[in-house]
Amino acid sequence: MGWMKLSGVLLALGMVGALPGQEGLQRFHEVHRAMGTEFSIDLYARDEEAAGAAAEAAFDEVDRLEELLSNYRPSSELSRIGREAGAGTVTTDPETFRFLERAVFWSKRSDGAFDITVGPLLRAWGFYEHGGRIPSDAELKGLRGTLGWERIRLGAADRSVRFVPGRALDLDPGSIGKGFAVDGVVTVLREAGVRTALISAGGSTVYGMGAPPGTEGWPVTVMDPRVVGRVASTVMLKDMSLSSGACTQKFFIKDGHRYCHIFDPLTMRPVEGVLQTTVVSESATDSDALSTVVFVLPPERARAVLKPFGSVRALIFLNATTPESCISINWPGGVCAPSTTTK
Repeated sequence: MGWMKLSGVLLALGMVGALPGQEGLQRFHEVHRAMGTEFSIDLYARDEEAAGAAAEAAFDEVDRLEELLSNYRPSSELSRIGREAGAGTVTTDPETFRFLERAVFWSKRSDGAFDITVGPLLRAWGFYEHGGRIPSDAELKGLRGTLGWERIRLGAADRSVRFVPGRALDLDPGSIGKGFAVDGVVTVLREAGVRTALISAGGSTVYGMGAPPGTEGWPVTVMDPRVVGRVASTVMLKDMSLSSGACTQKFFIKDGHRYCHIFDPLTMRPVEGVLQTTVVSESATDSDALSTVVFVLPPERARAVLKPFGSVRALIFLNATTPESCISINWPGGVCAPSTTTK
């Protein structure tokens, strides 16, 4: 068995080929570039033709959702809503509306720690240009009125969207869009008759459908960001998703200080002191959003947000060398010191 490391997790990649006693099922591995990352699917099928058809349908779904939700494409539905919903009510398609509903749901549950309207912050700090800059306090103050998930009004009866007061919003799907796409892939694969698969969106969000033959689930290893090469935990995913947020890929360094791409919308500045968060949930959309929520909120507030959702668990690694720099919420296995484990 081989391993592929992406975004703080290790994905198990077995050899492609026939498996004894599994009624002729074989494991196939397919990859596709979309949403600024690499989507991969490991699935079990009877032959290459069936696997290829299922993977093609799944990747077509990713491309379709990117057309709807990309904030880099002026023609996308999300971009259209961002431009027009400030001037009046916009009616959108069922899928985009469902996406916005879930984004607003987690914004409300987290008191704005997750906020799909942070686009202006990413631009001001130079992350859209893949460079990096430090905006002045005056510049950030001037952006305050351009942000705010609470300005989004959704009408379920007619799938309407409007912004109040009447100004455009820069909607950024970066902290939830890949998870939404992974959930879409799961639906497509199930409709194609696939029952066992591992779907990854660049390693930051992974979903395990069913379990490989003879196993309890898909093994996904969470690495400890504090010590190079150290394994923090191995999770067996079976109809569950795992998402990680980290400052190891998108950041810039200025005067020896690292600035992360994950923002606290309240302070309008990159989050400080957190190395990595990992969340396991039944929904990839939710685990994606919650990895940001847990990254932004203090641990006790994060615990309160997760408490009503019993199946959700989280790991938090802080930028420190003390035992308290590892914090677990509902996470089994004694990954962190007992004093830092919350339930």
